[in-house]
Amino acid sequence: MECSISRTNLNCISLGDPDTKKSVALLKQACLDSGFFYVVDHGISQELMDDVFAQSKKFFDLPINEKMELLRDEKNRGYTPMLDEILDPENQVNGDYKEGYYIGIEVPEDDPQANRPFYGPNQWPSDEVLPRWRKVMEQYHSEALRVAKSIARIIALALNLEEDFFDKPEMLGEPIATLRLLHYEGGQKTGHAFLPFSILLHKKHNEFCRLMFLFSSGKVSNPAKGVFGAGAHSDYGLITLLATDDVVGLQICKDRNAQPQVWEYVAPVKGGFIVNLGDMLERWSNCIFRSTLHRVVLDGRERHSIAFFVEPSHDCVVECLPTCKSESNPPKFPPITCSAYLSQRYEDTHADLTAYSSNKA
Repeated sequence: MECSISRTNLNCISLGDPDTKKSVALLKQACLDSGFFYVVDHGISQELMDDVFAQSKKFFDLPINEKMELLRDEKNRGYTPMLDEILDPENQVNGDYKEGYYIGIEVPEDDPQANRPFYGPNQWPSDEVLPRWRKVMEQYHSEALRVAKSIARIIALALNLEEDFFDKPEMLGEPIATLRLLHYEGGQKTGHAFLPFSILLHKKHNEFCRLMFLFSSGKVSNPAKGVFGAGAHSDYGLITLLATDDVVGLQICKDRNAQPQVWEYVAPVKGGFIVNLGDMLERWSNCIFRSTLHRVVLDGRERHSIAFFVEPSHDCVVECLPTCKSESNPPKFPPITCSAYLSQRYEDTHADLTAYSSNKA
């Protein structure tokens, strides 16, 4: 059951503010309250932000057969079709009504590091089809990682740690950092162009029509019927930086155990980031800091967003921080490596790649 939905107020942290104590206090309160906050004055130009959105739109406007040629691989690099991901299987039907594109840290195929689960070469659209696309995305990836490290330093201070705690090589010195372009289709386009191509192959007429109806219905979310742009979930890693267009759609639930759950819209912030904490930071902080449920609810308008997920290195052991435990508050989670945790979460929420056509087209 759900109650009426309002708009939440979030703390806003300026990375250009010289008053570090003020930034730490604002961030700490946000992390205790909801795990969501705004970040502005981060140093990424509005020109680059606008360019990333424009280049993202150019990719998603391509024909489905061209996008499917870049279907995500076993390293989760590349295109994720509509309905590929299901984030809330208990309350969600069909999957998320969004398509995406994963871009990680570029590691050449012949580099020994490429044998690790989340490292390897990215998949890139050809320069003939999308000139400048790779250059823009790599520049943004680098800039977003710089911003994430700046935010992590404020988080460290808020947890009574040394400012450079998360800068260590085993943490953000060698991070798993993933840029994900996201597109939620609006009502003005036909739905079939964005369904997973394997589903469209060799379907009988009645089944094809049923899928068309399901997809068309997904352009407007219906929580009562389990239809969402993105199902309710918490993020997996350390922090997420989200840039969005001006279409409202993101909702958060500060208390996942409340009955009924209370969902609140998060307003977009032009040129800034909506930042939220991930499950690993909740584990590190022994649940003192919050990794909050959130989802995307569509109203029929097209929506674009750019998410940047930041996790520590593969071998980093995520365990309760010394400043977050005591005799009366012992560790709530066993230690786990970042790679093991992420691998399981991706496996739980994404479709098996064998479900798609082996030809990708």
